[in-house]
Amino acid sequence: MNWVEIKVKTTTEAIEAVSNIFYEAGVAGVVIEDPKIYLRSHDPDEWDYLDIPEGLDFEVAQVTGYLIEDSSLAERTQAIRDRISELPSYGLDIGKGEVVLTTISETDWSSAWKKYYKPTHIGKNIVIKPSWEVYKPERDEVVVELDPGMAFGTGTHETTMLCLEILEKYIKKDITVIDVGCGSGILSIASGKLGAKQVLAIDRDENAVRIARENIKRNNLETCVRAIKGDKLQNINFKADIIVANIIADVIIDLSKDVALCLKDNGVFIASGIIKDRKLSVIEALEKNGFDLIEQFEKGEWVALVSTQAPIGD
Repeated sequence: MNWVEIKVKTTTEAIEAVSNIFYEAGVAGVVIEDPKIYLRSHDPDEWDYLDIPEGLDFEVAQVTGYLIEDSSLAERTQAIRDRISELPSYGLDIGKGEVVLTTISETDWSSAWKKYYKPTHIGKNIVIKPSWEVYKPERDEVVVELDPGMAFGTGTHETTMLCLEILEKYIKKDITVIDVGCGSGILSIASGKLGAKQVLAIDRDENAVRIARENIKRNNLETCVRAIKGDKLQNINFKADIIVANIIADVIIDLSKDVALCLKDNGVFIASGIIKDRKLSVIEALEKNGFDLIEQFEKGEWVALVSTQAPIGD
Protein backbone atom coordinates (compact mmCIF):
# COMPACT_ATOMS: atom_id res chain seq x y z
CA MET A 1 0.00 0.00 0.00
CA ASN A 2 1.39 3.37 -1.04
CA TRP A 3 0.92 6.59 0.86
CA VAL A 4 1.32 10.17 -0.26
CA GLU A 5 3.30 12.41 2.05
CA ILE A 6 1.93 15.96 2.12
CA LYS A 7 4.40 18.47 3.50
CA VAL A 8 3.47 22.12 4.01
CA LYS A 9 6.14 24.74 4.67
CA THR A 10 4.54 27.43 6.80
CA THR A 11 4.98 29.36 10.07
CA THR A 12 4.54 28.54 13.75
CA GLU A 13 1.51 30.83 13.73
CA ALA A 14 -0.24 28.72 11.07
CA ILE A 15 0.61 25.24 12.39
CA GLU A 16 -2.73 24.71 14.09
CA ALA A 17 -4.80 25.90 11.12
CA VAL A 18 -2.85 23.73 8.67
CA SER A 19 -3.14 20.73 11.00
CA ASN A 20 -6.89 21.23 11.20
CA ILE A 21 -7.11 21.34 7.39
CA PHE A 22 -5.20 18.05 7.24
CA TYR A 23 -7.51 16.36 9.74
CA GLU A 24 -10.62 17.49 7.88
CA ALA A 25 -9.15 16.09 4.65
CA GLY A 26 -8.85 12.68 6.27
CA VAL A 27 -5.23 12.68 7.43
CA ALA A 28 -5.02 10.38 10.45
CA GLY A 29 -2.20 12.25 12.18
CA VAL A 30 0.33 14.98 11.56
CA VAL A 31 4.03 15.41 12.16
CA ILE A 32 4.90 18.96 13.25
CA GLU A 33 8.44 20.24 12.82
CA ASP A 34 8.61 23.56 14.60
CA PRO A 35 12.18 24.91 14.81
CA LYS A 36 11.16 27.21 17.66
CA ILE A 37 11.18 24.15 19.93
CA TYR A 38 14.94 24.77 20.15
CA LEU A 39 14.34 28.24 21.56
CA ARG A 40 12.35 27.14 24.60
CA SER A 41 13.78 28.12 27.97
CA HIS A 42 15.75 25.41 29.72
CA ASP A 43 14.42 24.06 33.01
CA PRO A 44 17.41 23.13 35.18
CA ASP A 45 15.30 20.51 36.99
CA GLU A 46 14.62 18.56 33.78
CA TRP A 47 16.70 16.80 31.15
CA ASP A 48 17.27 18.58 27.87
CA TYR A 49 19.24 16.90 25.09
CA LEU A 50 18.28 19.12 22.16
CA ASP A 51 21.12 20.03 19.84
CA ILE A 52 20.36 22.81 17.38
CA PRO A 53 21.00 21.61 13.81
CA GLU A 54 23.21 23.76 11.60
CA GLY A 55 21.46 25.97 9.08
CA LEU A 56 18.05 25.72 10.77
CA ASP A 57 15.56 28.35 9.56
CA PHE A 58 13.55 29.40 12.61
CA GLU A 59 10.96 31.13 10.43
CA VAL A 60 9.87 27.96 8.62
CA ALA A 61 7.74 25.34 10.33
CA GLN A 62 6.60 22.18 8.57
CA VAL A 63 3.40 20.17 8.90
CA THR A 64 3.44 16.71 7.37
CA GLY A 65 0.59 14.26 6.92
CA TYR A 66 -0.07 11.05 5.03
CA LEU A 67 -2.99 10.00 2.83
CA ILE A 68 -3.57 6.62 1.20
CA GLU A 69 -3.00 6.75 -2.58
CA ASP A 70 -6.51 6.05 -3.86
CA SER A 71 -9.12 7.44 -6.28
CA SER A 72 -10.01 10.34 -3.94
CA LEU A 73 -6.42 11.51 -3.50
CA ALA A 74 -6.39 14.23 -6.18
CA GLU A 75 -9.60 15.78 -4.86
CA ARG A 76 -8.41 15.75 -1.25
CA THR A 77 -4.96 17.17 -1.97
CA GLN A 78 -6.49 19.97 -4.07
CA ALA A 79 -8.86 20.78 -1.21
CA ILE A 80 -5.86 21.04 1.10
CA ARG A 81 -4.07 23.41 -1.30
CA ASP A 82 -7.18 25.57 -1.73
CA ARG A 83 -7.87 25.90 2.00
CA ILE A 84 -4.25 26.73 2.83
CA SER A 85 -4.27 29.47 0.19
CA GLU A 86 -7.34 30.97 1.92
CA LEU A 87 -5.70 31.26 5.35
CA PRO A 88 -4.15 34.73 4.78
CA SER A 89 -7.68 36.11 4.34
CA TYR A 90 -8.26 35.16 8.00
CA GLY A 91 -5.22 37.16 9.09
CA LEU A 92 -2.80 34.22 9.34
CA ASP A 93 0.76 34.47 8.09
CA ILE A 94 1.36 31.18 6.28
CA GLY A 95 4.91 32.03 5.24
CA LYS A 96 5.87 30.14 2.09
CA GLY A 97 2.65 28.14 2.16
CA GLU A 98 4.41 25.64 -0.10
CA VAL A 99 2.74 22.22 -0.51
CA VAL A 100 4.95 19.30 -1.57
CA LEU A 101 3.61 15.82 -2.40
CA THR A 102 5.74 12.66 -2.35
CA THR A 103 4.62 9.07 -2.93
CA ILE A 104 6.07 6.76 -0.32
CA SER A 105 5.50 3.20 0.85
CA GLU A 106 4.64 2.57 4.50
CA THR A 107 7.76 0.38 4.86
CA ASP A 108 10.06 3.06 3.46
CA TRP A 109 8.46 5.72 5.64
CA SER A 110 8.76 3.64 8.80
CA SER A 111 12.44 2.89 8.28
CA ALA A 112 13.35 6.41 7.18
CA TRP A 113 12.52 8.25 10.41
CA LYS A 114 13.68 5.63 12.93
CA LYS A 115 17.30 6.80 12.80
CA TYR A 116 16.20 10.19 14.17
CA TYR A 117 14.09 8.82 17.04
CA LYS A 118 16.09 8.18 20.23
CA PRO A 119 15.20 7.75 23.94
CA THR A 120 13.75 11.01 25.26
CA HIS A 121 13.66 12.13 28.90
CA ILE A 122 10.57 14.13 29.86
CA GLY A 123 9.54 15.63 33.17
CA LYS A 124 11.15 14.23 36.31
CA ASN A 125 11.18 10.50 35.62
CA ILE A 126 9.54 9.67 32.27
CA VAL A 127 11.59 8.16 29.45
CA ILE A 128 10.10 7.52 26.00
CA LYS A 129 12.08 4.66 24.48
CA PRO A 130 11.78 3.50 20.87
CA SER A 131 11.09 -0.23 20.79
CA TRP A 132 14.22 -0.90 18.71
CA GLU A 133 16.60 1.00 21.03
CA VAL A 134 18.49 -0.52 23.97
CA TYR A 135 18.13 1.52 27.15
CA LYS A 136 19.06 0.79 30.77
CA PRO A 137 16.73 2.76 33.06
CA GLU A 138 17.92 4.53 36.17
CA ARG A 139 16.19 4.06 39.50
CA ASP A 140 12.63 5.49 39.62
CA GLU A 141 12.49 6.10 35.86
CA VAL A 142 9.17 5.34 34.16
CA VAL A 143 10.00 3.88 30.75
CA VAL A 144 7.39 3.95 27.96
CA GLU A 145 8.42 1.67 25.09
CA LEU A 146 6.97 2.89 21.83
CA ASP A 147 6.77 2.23 18.11
CA PRO A 148 4.62 5.07 16.73
CA GLY A 149 4.18 3.60 13.24
CA MET A 150 1.87 5.65 11.02
CA ALA A 151 -0.04 6.90 14.09
CA PHE A 152 2.81 9.26 15.04
CA GLY A 153 3.09 10.44 18.63
CA THR A 154 6.77 10.02 19.51
CA GLY A 155 6.76 12.27 22.56
CA THR A 156 9.15 14.78 21.05
CA HIS A 157 6.65 17.53 20.28
CA GLU A 158 6.12 20.23 22.90
CA THR A 159 2.38 19.53 23.27
CA THR A 160 3.03 15.87 24.09
CA MET A 161 5.79 16.84 26.51
CA LEU A 162 3.39 19.20 28.26
CA CYS A 163 0.79 16.45 28.66
CA LEU A 164 3.32 13.96 30.00
CA GLU A 165 4.65 16.44 32.54
CA ILE A 166 1.12 17.30 33.70
CA LEU A 167 0.10 13.64 33.92
CA GLU A 168 3.20 12.96 35.99
CA LYS A 169 2.02 15.65 38.40
CA TYR A 170 -1.67 14.72 38.59
CA ILE A 171 -1.83 10.93 38.34
CA LYS A 172 -2.17 9.16 41.65
CA LYS A 173 -2.32 5.43 42.25
CA ASP A 174 -5.57 3.71 41.22
CA ILE A 175 -7.20 6.62 39.39
CA THR A 176 -8.92 6.31 35.99
CA VAL A 177 -8.01 8.15 32.77
CA ILE A 178 -9.53 8.78 29.33
CA ASP A 179 -7.12 9.73 26.53
CA VAL A 180 -8.99 11.39 23.64
CA GLY A 181 -7.17 11.20 20.32
CA CYS A 182 -4.66 8.67 21.63
CA GLY A 183 -2.57 8.27 18.45
CA SER A 184 0.28 5.88 19.25
CA GLY A 185 -1.01 5.49 22.81
CA ILE A 186 1.85 7.36 24.42
CA LEU A 187 -0.24 9.27 27.00
CA SER A 188 -2.39 6.23 27.83
CA ILE A 189 0.64 4.02 28.38
CA ALA A 190 2.40 6.68 30.46
CA SER A 191 -0.76 6.97 32.58
CA GLY A 192 -0.74 3.25 33.23
CA LYS A 193 2.95 3.25 34.05
CA LEU A 194 2.44 6.17 36.45
CA GLY A 195 -0.15 4.20 38.45
CA ALA A 196 -3.58 4.63 36.84
CA LYS A 197 -5.66 1.49 37.39
CA GLN A 198 -7.82 1.89 34.28
CA VAL A 199 -7.20 3.87 31.07
CA LEU A 200 -9.46 4.20 28.03
CA ALA A 201 -7.63 5.30 24.87
CA ILE A 202 -9.84 6.63 22.06
CA ASP A 203 -9.00 7.49 18.46
CA ARG A 204 -11.13 7.89 15.35
CA ASP A 205 -8.50 6.27 13.12
CA GLU A 206 -8.37 2.47 12.90
CA ASN A 207 -4.64 2.53 12.17
CA ALA A 208 -3.95 4.57 15.31
CA VAL A 209 -6.06 2.19 17.42
CA ARG A 210 -4.17 -0.80 16.02
CA ILE A 211 -0.78 0.75 16.76
CA ALA A 212 -1.91 1.89 20.24
CA ARG A 213 -2.97 -1.68 21.02
CA GLU A 214 0.41 -2.99 19.86
CA ASN A 215 2.20 -0.49 22.09
CA ILE A 216 -0.06 -1.30 25.05
CA LYS A 217 0.87 -4.96 24.66
CA ARG A 218 4.53 -4.05 24.23
CA ASN A 219 4.41 -2.35 27.65
CA ASN A 220 2.50 -5.24 29.30
CA LEU A 221 -0.48 -3.03 30.14
CA GLU A 222 -3.34 -5.00 28.54
CA THR A 223 -5.03 -5.44 31.92
CA CYS A 224 -5.41 -1.72 32.60
CA VAL A 225 -5.21 0.13 29.25
CA ARG A 226 -7.77 -0.40 26.48
CA ALA A 227 -7.77 1.27 23.03
CA ILE A 228 -10.99 1.68 21.05
CA LYS A 229 -12.13 3.42 17.89
CA GLY A 230 -14.38 6.41 18.59
CA ASP A 231 -15.14 10.01 17.74
CA LYS A 232 -14.08 12.12 20.72
CA LEU A 233 -16.37 11.20 23.68
CA GLN A 234 -19.44 10.19 21.74
CA ASN A 235 -21.17 7.05 23.08
CA ILE A 236 -18.59 6.62 25.85
CA ASN A 237 -20.15 5.05 28.94
CA PHE A 238 -17.19 5.50 31.26
CA LYS A 239 -16.25 8.13 33.83
CA ALA A 240 -12.67 9.06 34.65
CA ASP A 241 -10.74 11.05 37.22
CA ILE A 242 -8.66 12.59 34.42
CA ILE A 243 -9.52 13.26 30.79
CA VAL A 244 -6.59 14.27 28.60
CA ALA A 245 -6.84 15.55 25.03
CA ASN A 246 -3.73 16.48 23.08
CA ILE A 247 -5.40 17.60 19.87
CA ILE A 248 -5.94 21.14 18.52
CA ALA A 249 -7.91 24.12 19.83
CA ASP A 250 -10.93 23.73 17.54
CA VAL A 251 -11.44 20.10 18.52
CA ILE A 252 -10.96 20.88 22.22
CA ILE A 253 -13.56 23.64 21.99
CA ASP A 254 -16.01 21.17 20.46
CA LEU A 255 -15.05 18.49 22.98
CA SER A 256 -15.55 20.76 26.00
CA LYS A 257 -19.33 20.44 25.85
CA ASP A 258 -19.12 16.66 26.42
CA VAL A 259 -16.25 16.36 28.90
CA ALA A 260 -18.40 16.80 32.02
CA LEU A 261 -20.47 13.74 31.07
CA CYS A 262 -17.41 11.50 31.31
CA LEU A 263 -15.64 13.17 34.25
CA LYS A 264 -16.00 12.13 37.88
CA ASP A 265 -16.69 14.67 40.61
CA ASN A 266 -13.56 16.75 41.27
CA GLY A 267 -11.97 15.28 38.13
CA VAL A 268 -9.61 17.28 35.90
CA PHE A 269 -9.54 17.94 32.18
CA ILE A 270 -6.09 18.35 30.62
CA ALA A 271 -6.25 20.05 27.22
CA SER A 272 -3.13 20.46 25.09
CA GLY A 273 -2.24 21.11 21.46
CA ILE A 274 -3.31 24.75 21.85
CA ILE A 275 -1.24 27.42 20.16
CA LYS A 276 -0.95 30.58 22.30
CA ASP A 277 -3.13 32.70 20.03
CA ARG A 278 -6.07 30.34 20.62
CA LYS A 279 -5.72 30.04 24.39
CA LEU A 280 -8.41 32.57 25.28
CA SER A 281 -10.90 30.94 22.88
CA VAL A 282 -10.39 27.58 24.58
CA ILE A 283 -10.67 29.07 28.09
CA GLU A 284 -13.89 30.81 27.06
CA ALA A 285 -15.34 27.50 25.81
CA LEU A 286 -14.32 25.71 29.00
CA GLU A 287 -15.93 28.37 31.19
CA LYS A 288 -19.06 28.33 29.04
CA ASN A 289 -19.34 24.59 29.66
CA GLY A 290 -18.92 24.83 33.43
CA PHE A 291 -15.16 24.48 33.96
CA ASP A 292 -12.78 26.52 36.08
CA LEU A 293 -9.15 26.89 35.02
CA ILE A 294 -6.75 25.49 37.64
CA GLU A 295 -3.37 25.80 35.95
CA GLN A 296 -1.81 26.56 32.60
CA PHE A 297 1.55 25.46 31.24
CA GLU A 298 3.56 26.69 28.27
CA LYS A 299 6.36 25.41 26.05
CA GLY A 300 7.43 27.55 23.12
CA GLU A 301 4.31 28.60 21.20
CA TRP A 302 2.10 25.98 22.86
CA VAL A 303 -0.22 25.97 25.86
CA ALA A 304 -1.80 23.23 27.98
CA LEU A 305 -4.75 23.97 30.28
CA VAL A 306 -5.85 22.07 33.38
CA SER A 307 -9.43 22.67 34.49
CA THR A 308 -12.10 21.19 36.74
CA GLN A 309 -15.87 21.48 36.91
CA ALA A 310 -17.04 24.63 38.65
CA PRO A 311 -19.10 24.07 41.82
CA ILE A 312 -22.85 24.21 41.27
CA GLY A 313 -24.13 27.72 41.88
CA ASP A 314 -21.02 29.52 40.64
